[in-house]
Amino acid sequence: MNHILNIIKDSNYSFSLFDQAFVEELERKITIKDGGPYVVCVIRGKEIVLKPEEVVRQLYLTKLINEYGYLKKRIALEYPIQFGSSMGTKAADIVIFDKDDLTVPYIIVEVKKPKLQDGKDQLRSYTNATGAPIAVWTNGGQISYYNRRDPNYFEDITDIPKADQTLEDILKERFTLKNLILKDRIPNEGKSLKSIIQEMEDEVLANAGVDVFEEVFKLIFTKLYDEYKSAKDKGIINYFLEQAKFPMRVAEPQHRLYEKEKDPFDALKEEIGQIDDSSFRVLEFRNTGQSEGELKKKIQKLFNEAKTIWSGVFDEGSQIQLSPSHLSICISGLQNIKLFNSNLQIIDEAFEYLVNKSAKGEKGQYFTPRHVIDMCVKMLNPKAGEYMIDTASGSCGFPVHTIFKITGHLFRNTDISDEEKENVLKVFGIDFDEKVVRVARTLNLIAGDGNTNVLHLNNLDYDRWNESIGNREWLEIYGAGLKRLEALQKDKSSYKEFNFDILMANPPFAGDIKESRIIHKYDLGFNEKGKPKSKVGRDILFIERNLNFLKPGGRMAVVLPQGRFNNSSDNYIRRYVLEKARILAVVGLHVNTFKPHTGTKTSVLFVQKWNDDPKAGPLCLKVEDYPIFFAVSEKSGKDNSGEYISLKNGNGQPRLDKNSHIIIDHDLHNHDGELPNGVAEKFIEWAKGEKLSFWK
Repeated sequence: MNHILNIIKDSNYSFSLFDQAFVEELERKITIKDGGPYVVCVIRGKEIVLKPEEVVRQLYLTKLINEYGYLKKRIALEYPIQFGSSMGTKAADIVIFDKDDLTVPYIIVEVKKPKLQDGKDQLRSYTNATGAPIAVWTNGGQISYYNRRDPNYFEDITDIPKADQTLEDILKERFTLKNLILKDRIPNEGKSLKSIIQEMEDEVLANAGVDVFEEVFKLIFTKLYDEYKSAKDKGIINYFLEQAKFPMRVAEPQHRLYEKEKDPFDALKEEIGQIDDSSFRVLEFRNTGQSEGELKKKIQKLFNEAKTIWSGVFDEGSQIQLSPSHLSICISGLQNIKLFNSNLQIIDEAFEYLVNKSAKGEKGQYFTPRHVIDMCVKMLNPKAGEYMIDTASGSCGFPVHTIFKITGHLFRNTDISDEEKENVLKVFGIDFDEKVVRVARTLNLIAGDGNTNVLHLNNLDYDRWNESIGNREWLEIYGAGLKRLEALQKDKSSYKEFNFDILMANPPFAGDIKESRIIHKYDLGFNEKGKPKSKVGRDILFIERNLNFLKPGGRMAVVLPQGRFNNSSDNYIRRYVLEKARILAVVGLHVNTFKPHTGTKTSVLFVQKWNDDPKAGPLCLKVEDYPIFFAVSEKSGKDNSGEYISLKNGNGQPRLDKNSHIIIDHDLHNHDGELPNGVAEKFIEWAKGEKLSFWK
């Protein structure tokens, strides 16, 4: 019987961080008395009740002894810490004492506070009261290591020292791309980049007197560049894995308490651990124990290099505004995160959080979850050589995943072929928010080998594009992409209509356009009597604008509020679409899809523009009566609070795909065979039966 699984079940604790052998050892030692589980404590030597937090503590004690080499005599449990005569004492879960003085706390571990911030607050009070320089929090599924630099700040560290090491050994270790893969906090600590940024906010950023978005963006931009500089080493690692025929497998769904098969990430670490990295480049984005001033100079220099290589994202004179002490904390928080993952989803989630804090949500525009994007890309089936655009591109999820589809691979951090580059430069994005345009350009610069077609323009107000285009500074940044866009104009004297094969977008669906100058440009800006309206929903104008981007036979996927499909007052919109295009499909998304930012019910509309001229584009002969594919998502991949729900193994560990990405539990597509067939696969089957031009 799997006692540990039953104990942990429905708690905030996990055992996924621990070696399978340690879990099996603890399982064998459990005895049942009076219907409850008991075990003899590793340190105290007496029988104790095994509650969820005690499972984690016993496993971590085993790890401290067997992996870190700490002697039992240096470890105490429920260690009393004095908080002054009026406050009394509290008991620390685990204390490791200094090797030269067994009365002086050296490392304090907290396991009874299963939420990070609660545990961190507790640790801060413990370390301040004792002077202990190192602290650890874990709930068995996540773990954090801290160096208490002074009473005010906790600084993240890679790990705690082993029994024969010092803190200085940890700070000054030689650190390469190999080490970064092995120590990556995302899979190792069970965290997200978003949660790590939130922790940095709590520690220093909230009171640093800086624009949090700008400063975190600078650091992520710089760290991406640092990893980019190690592309040669990544090639060596990949070559080694290919020679070893390393199988990137998905962890099986059943629990692995008694199975010998390794988790994919553990297996990956074991393979990579054998590589000799003595000739590898040492990563620069690290706090290696130098003075705070020296660290800031080093990071600013790296940032300056990145700005030169990836131009058009930051001004040439842009400087890191964080103080040296605050920067030191932030570098320590980010340095052990491998940002250059092959789909950059962890960056997307972090930027959605940061941009939303900068009031993007007030405009009703939210980043589209990647599994929704993948469903749209799979259904519209973009091919190499086709032109694609996102007219409200945000961080460019639709364009980036279109690039994945037409090139046949994810980000590789290597040079791309001339043929791939030519196809990549047929993918475009436009957005009115300058902040997200810079985020998107960063991702596209990487994907497109230094070129990008992401433009900062107000898409609905296309008559005023010339005001931006006439700006020399704007042209220096966006001129090359604009020139490629202008090659697709239907009429060279106007930016109203284009000849794109594919359009995918999630336009802003909050707020109205009230400027008569803009409303007058759109058919949907007039009522049935031909009089202009005083205000029109922004997403309504985007429907018309998007159709004008498509050539005859072009296809589109657009996210819209559910009301546009149901409200009797919106019937004129539906008639307009029916006149211009064939409705291919409507997919109702779950109400949790865009949480935590909005609970608005949305659907994705798929259409193909009517076309009876094979010379103008793919055929889509206009008919009065035709079938439409309808689907409703019942599994959103998010919970009610908007947190992603990952597919789990029986031991509570997130399942990983072949690229070491967490698999989100949803029903929109089959995640390359890792999930049951979903909406996309059903549509593809239907589309082939209907002989749709892009699925013949």
